[in-house]
Amino acid sequence: MGSVQEIRPGAVNWMTAGRGIVHSERTPDDDRSKEAILHGIQTWIALPDEYEETDPWFRHHPASELPAWEDAGVSFTLIAGEAYGRTSPVQIFSPMIYLDVQLTAGREFTLPGHYSEQAVYSVTEGLVIDGVPLQQHRLAVLTSGTEVNISASGKARCIVIGGEPVGERHKWWNFVSSRHSRIEQAKLDWREGRFAQVPQETEFIPLPEEPPSQAEQPL
Repeated sequence: MGSVQEIRPGAVNWMTAGRGIVHSERTPDDDRSKEAILHGIQTWIALPDEYEETDPWFRHHPASELPAWEDAGVSFTLIAGEAYGRTSPVQIFSPMIYLDVQLTAGREFTLPGHYSEQAVYSVTEGLVIDGVPLQQHRLAVLTSGTEVNISASGKARCIVIGGEPVGERHKWWNFVSSRHSRIEQAKLDWREGRFAQVPQETEFIPLPEEPPSQAEQPL
């Protein structure tokens, strides 16, 4: 696509692969000599059937563009979708919620059950869902349509993600589709160099070796 974009804390880089896209993730040259720890969340969002082959695109949203608010010691940033009467500018193709939530000790908030599928990911320790502690780096899948109370025993942070089902999806390496045949075609296209090359990128990642079928495996 020709996009070159640095991402900084609080910003969103949103890429829609559609019928196919290539990208390269690099640390800026000026930062490579500095000691640093990187924390990030990368989320893959399935496209509805009618948009699976949409034209690929990339957009950057600085932190200042995202809806952010505070309520009783709880800070919210709406990354994508709709929540609490607010709408993110990030373009999506199906109803969803994607929230970054930070809580101070002893604070809590209520998450409505507005979406058929919702989950909470614990970025830190100290999160409690309806009285049940959630270990750090765990994903709690919530009961459909159920309102829950999320509180913090200490300073805590979580990601809330959810939406409406778009149907079954298959994933192999970096390829996702509702059809096995489409993934096989993508494999062939990648192997034969039919994907466009990232400008100024010289490295090429070959397809992973596929394990032999069950019939070919030695007994």
